[in-house]
Amino acid sequence: MQQEHPDLILLDVMMPRLNGFEVCQRLKGNDETRLIPVVIMTALGQTEDRVKGIEAGADDFLTKPVNRDELMARIRTSLRLKQTIDRKVGLLQSVQEHLAKFVPQAVKRPIEENPAALELEMQEQDVSVLFVDISGYTKLSEALPQEQVNFLIERYFSSFLDCIHAHAGDITTTAGDGLMAIFSATDPARHARNAVKTALEILQRTTTLNEQLRGTFESIAVHAGINSGLALVGPTKLEGATGTRWIYTASGPVTNVAARIAELAGRGTILLSVETAQRVAALFSMREIGKRQLKNVTKEVTIYQILGEMP
Repeated sequence: MQQEHPDLILLDVMMPRLNGFEVCQRLKGNDETRLIPVVIMTALGQTEDRVKGIEAGADDFLTKPVNRDELMARIRTSLRLKQTIDRKVGLLQSVQEHLAKFVPQAVKRPIEENPAALELEMQEQDVSVLFVDISGYTKLSEALPQEQVNFLIERYFSSFLDCIHAHAGDITTTAGDGLMAIFSATDPARHARNAVKTALEILQRTTTLNEQLRGTFESIAVHAGINSGLALVGPTKLEGATGTRWIYTASGPVTNVAARIAELAGRGTILLSVETAQRVAALFSMREIGKRQLKNVTKEVTIYQILGEMP
C-alpha cells in the first residue's frame, strides 16, 4: 500500500494472519489510506459479516462467486467517487496553500498542532523586532510612475520575504516603503541572531537586485532597525463598520523603539539597540554610535551599527 498508492482495493476476507475486516480497519484508520475505496469480496453471505465490513469502513461488497460484469460496474462506480473526492481534496489543499502565504508561521504552527483547542490570545514573549525601510522612498515614488514603483516594491519585498522566512521570522505589517518582522525562539540570543542575519541578507539581496535591474531602474537602498525584549505578541482584532480584520503583531515599547531606531538608520545601514547588541556581540562586528533621544521614548537609547558577521 505504501509503495504502490493504489486507486482502489479489492480485498478478500479469508486471508492468513490478518483477515479482510482487520486489514480494512487498519486502512481506514490511517490518514494516508483512508480515502482509497475498499471493495470487500467474501464468500460469507450473512448479514453479520456485512455489518462487520461496514464497521471496518468498507465502501462496497461483492459475494463470491463474483460476476465479472457486476465487479467491473462496482469498480467504475468506486473509481468515479474516488476521482470526485481527489478533485475536492486537491482544491482544498490548493486553497489552503494559497491562504497559508498570508498567515504568519507563529499562527500556523499552533493551528496545525491543535486545531480543536486553538489559543491565539496575545501573550508576553521575548522577541526581536526588525523594521526594514526603503531609503528615499518619497523621492523614488515621485520620480517613477506608480506602476513601476509597485513593480519594484513587489520585486524587492518578495526577495526580503524569503530571507525572513528562511530565518524563522514572520512579516506582520507592510507599508509603502517598509515592513516589520518578528523573530521568536526559546533562546533569546537565537532570535536576535536570526534578525541580524536577516537584515544583512536583505542588504545583500538589495545589492544583487540593483545589479540585475541596472539600466532599467535606478538603484535603491534600504536601512534597518532591530530591538529585542519582552512584548505582547499575538493576533489583534480590528473591528470596523464593514467587517473584522485580524493582524498578527508585537506591541509595546520594544516595537516602538525598533521603529524609531530604523528611522535613525542611513542608507544601507543596520542599527541595533543595546539589548540586541549584547545578545549578538560574539557573532557580529559592530560599533557603538552613542546615545540618541528617540521620538516618544523617555530615556536616551544607546545605538550600535552592525558592520558584518565575525570571521
